[in-house]
Amino acid sequence: MAKAKPKISQSFQRWLLVLVTVAFLVTTASLWVIQDRLSERNAVNLLEINVLDVREDIADASDENLLELTRLIATDLDEAALVDGALLMDLMSRYDVTEISCVGSDGLIYASTSLSFEGYDMASGSQSAQFLVLLEGAESFVQSYQPISYDSSISRKYAGVALERGGFVQVGYGAQRFQRDIDEFVVGVTRNRHVGESGCIIIADEDGVIVSDRFGNEGLGVEVSGVSLAEAASFGEGVFSANVYGEPSYCMHQFAEGYHVLASMPKAEAALSRNVSVAIITAMQVLVFVALFIMVFVLVRRQVVSNIYRVNDSLSAISKGELDTVVDVRSHVEFDDLSNDINATVDTLKRYIADAEARVDAELTLAKAIQHSALPSVFPPYPHRREFDIWASMRTAKEVGGDFYDFYFVDEDVLVFLVADVSGKGIPAAMFMMQSKTLLKSYAESGMSVDEVLTCANEKLCEGNDADMFVTVWLGCLNVSTGRLEFANAGHNPPVVRHADGSVELLKARPGLVLAGMEGIRYRRFEHGLAPGDALFLYTDGVTEATNVDDELYGEARLLSVLERSAGLDVWGVCEAVEADVDAFVGEAPQFDDITMLHLEYHAVIGKEAHVREITLSATVENVWTATEFVNELLEQVECPLKAQMQVDVAIDELFSNIAKYAYAPGSGEVTVRAGLLDDPRGVEVVFEDEGVAFDPLAAAAPDITLSAEDREVGGLGILMVKRTMDEVSYERREGRNVMTIRKRF
Repeated sequence: MAKAKPKISQSFQRWLLVLVTVAFLVTTASLWVIQDRLSERNAVNLLEINVLDVREDIADASDENLLELTRLIATDLDEAALVDGALLMDLMSRYDVTEISCVGSDGLIYASTSLSFEGYDMASGSQSAQFLVLLEGAESFVQSYQPISYDSSISRKYAGVALERGGFVQVGYGAQRFQRDIDEFVVGVTRNRHVGESGCIIIADEDGVIVSDRFGNEGLGVEVSGVSLAEAASFGEGVFSANVYGEPSYCMHQFAEGYHVLASMPKAEAALSRNVSVAIITAMQVLVFVALFIMVFVLVRRQVVSNIYRVNDSLSAISKGELDTVVDVRSHVEFDDLSNDINATVDTLKRYIADAEARVDAELTLAKAIQHSALPSVFPPYPHRREFDIWASMRTAKEVGGDFYDFYFVDEDVLVFLVADVSGKGIPAAMFMMQSKTLLKSYAESGMSVDEVLTCANEKLCEGNDADMFVTVWLGCLNVSTGRLEFANAGHNPPVVRHADGSVELLKARPGLVLAGMEGIRYRRFEHGLAPGDALFLYTDGVTEATNVDDELYGEARLLSVLERSAGLDVWGVCEAVEADVDAFVGEAPQFDDITMLHLEYHAVIGKEAHVREITLSATVENVWTATEFVNELLEQVECPLKAQMQVDVAIDELFSNIAKYAYAPGSGEVTVRAGLLDDPRGVEVVFEDEGVAFDPLAAAAPDITLSAEDREVGGLGILMVKRTMDEVSYERREGRNVMTIRKRF
């Protein structure tokens, strides 16, 4: 049995619970992280404050002690009649200091317990220069305990006091006297000092011996606390972790005035505030999330789920075929819109059911139009090319078919043309036809020869051909300058050659296998020369295999006969004659196959055109100058004589103006101007094409220029001027377009 699906309310309840739980866990975890960092930050701040306080206490005690000794010595010096080395040595022994130097107002030492210092300029050293403030008005100055500049292995503390006689006295003492003077103070610094509730501060001398400790470990090595001074020093003045007296703690170490100051705070105490905050906020979150879960679930169940059930009941009736059911859930705007949409959908469904066949027919008609639009349909396709004429047509047996034709230039003088027939009919054949046409054109335009085009297309079409479709193709490549024709055949009917003398024959060559029939097939290339006046007629088997009511085939013989009789017709007329003859033969029998034809007639080329240019403009008088400049750019490239160029300009002005004024009146349209240079002899040909009303300006009677202007009818002079200045002027109505051509030799 299939597993029963849960109700939407159950799924919503389950997922809401999951989301609320996830949200609760995420917020609790975030809160824990934030509070943990805050507690750690608070511990660090507390350590910094205590270490700073101890450093300042030690520094203040040390400074005051040394400064007091220096003031006493300064008093003795001010009272002495003579200050010399002997006096200074006596004072050094009496006050048990390490060094005494007297500095004059010029900043030079004039007496010192170290004879080598006499004459020393205090401004020359970075440490000694600090004392020059005593010459600038300061009464006293004390330096911190630090290594002396001339011997970093010796640490001393110096103080200076200004003398009433001028200058100042500098007094220093070493590590032993320094520690003896402040040890009594340091010992009591940490006795009653706590970091937090249970943290402590340990002070040790330079040798790592504890000087002050709230636990009474004075005289012992600092390692007894569990902290290594070397490890502590590696962290600089930053915070590190260590087990202080067996308890994990945050620690901070600094060195000040010859003493190591180590502050610690148990991590458990630092985390206490975090734990309390997290516990209180978590309890509040539980209440909020539980209330939120209940409120959202009840609200959604009443406002959404119940209305969904009502809508589902109506949809259930509709799905059973009760299309007259109306959904009427109007409690909220969203359900009101949903009810309207469902009711509108049901109404549309009713119309779709009624219009299904008509819609399918319309879609097939559109597919047919799309298929035909993919084929060249404008004839003549290359009106500026005089080397050949071409016409093609396709009439499908169903709405869409599998036949197709194509032609296009792959080079300036190389025309590729083909006719093909896909197996099957209808939509599948049309889709395979579009794929085949695209592949063939892509490979041909890449520069491949005709045999390579078929070979590559066959390999590509064989890929994924699960429907086992195939296509026959006759592919030709004509050099319109020389008449040289290269062609290849993939299982297609041979084309018909109609020679200039009117004789016809099949252009037979050994065909290859159909495309998409088998992988690995290679196709052969054949050649044939077309003489001026020769023509090629390509077709699909829908022509030769057309069947009448007696099941007789039209056949190749009838095709050759009608082509032979159509001598003298243009390319369009030949195709019309063949199609009419096939229709007459078939009679009332239905067309069962697509009928596709392509007719190409090759001409001799005299005075081959070169440098052909084309532009399409709005048919307005304002564009006369644009058209004139367009042609003049071509004439200036070949250094056309100025007189001939001016005559051409006048002709362009007259013809373009006539089209602008009368071709589309009172509406608007476009005119295409095509210009090309002629050889043998040199000249220019300019063609004007428009889709306006049919009008042959050459058919109008020429004006009588012997009459006076008052007696002569208006109009006609411009066309007359064009006729007289141009070497050739012609007009024709072609495919619903006015085509006016002028030629000027120079």
